[in-house]
Amino acid sequence: MGESKLAGQFFDAAIGLLQKVRDEEADAVAEAGAAIAEAVASGNRLFAFGAGHSSLAAQDVVYRAGGLALMNLLAVPGVVGVDVMPATLGSALERVDGLAGAVLDSSPARAGDVLIIISLSGRNALPVEMAMNARALGLTVIGVTSVAYATETRSRHVSGSYLKDHCDIVLDSKIAVGDAELTHEGIEAPFAPASTVVTSALMQATMAAAAEDLVRRGIEPPLLRSGNVDGGHEWNGRVMTEYGDRIFFRH
Repeated sequence: MGESKLAGQFFDAAIGLLQKVRDEEADAVAEAGAAIAEAVASGNRLFAFGAGHSSLAAQDVVYRAGGLALMNLLAVPGVVGVDVMPATLGSALERVDGLAGAVLDSSPARAGDVLIIISLSGRNALPVEMAMNARALGLTVIGVTSVAYATETRSRHVSGSYLKDHCDIVLDSKIAVGDAELTHEGIEAPFAPASTVVTSALMQATMAAAAEDLVRRGIEPPLLRSGNVDGGHEWNGRVMTEYGDRIFFRH
């Protein structure tokens, strides 16, 4: 078989978006990295949250080789991943008022911590409420979203506002409304979403910026190694022990 024209077009689209966010979001990424480094240096904690497919980019920086050991997933039951039945329930829960507040109130998050909230559209009640409540608690909120949705869609939060309106730092993924990069004759719906690729890249770039900032401060970044390389488990055991009071995926 020959090369797929559409596959190549998707790679081109994804590469173009990655170049766009690299160039246009560089300052915001550096600022987000500095905020994370400050929290690490100050003894505070790090959390990441995303609903639906936005949760994939949050999970991508939690408990993984090459990642910061201190990054914790702030999980909302029923909205992280596709483990809820039926799958449509997850989307419905994103619109429920009060859910984010209940999760934050029962979490270890406190003033001085950093919370990264990932929501492509930023229009649902859950991410908006999460950001509002987190800031009220004194957390630094980093939002990862597509700002275009705020001008081309209607908010589903009672305030009429979007995630981007309640963040200390915003990383714009530049994803077009609808999250589909390709169209083709004979295919009725647009397809090939790139939000996961771009949002995960923004998250990893931010973690790299945080590590760089920590080194500038003379602090060894608390990174995890692969458990599939020799010495990896021993290394990770030391890191997890040293920072155990700030890691909440060990119970």
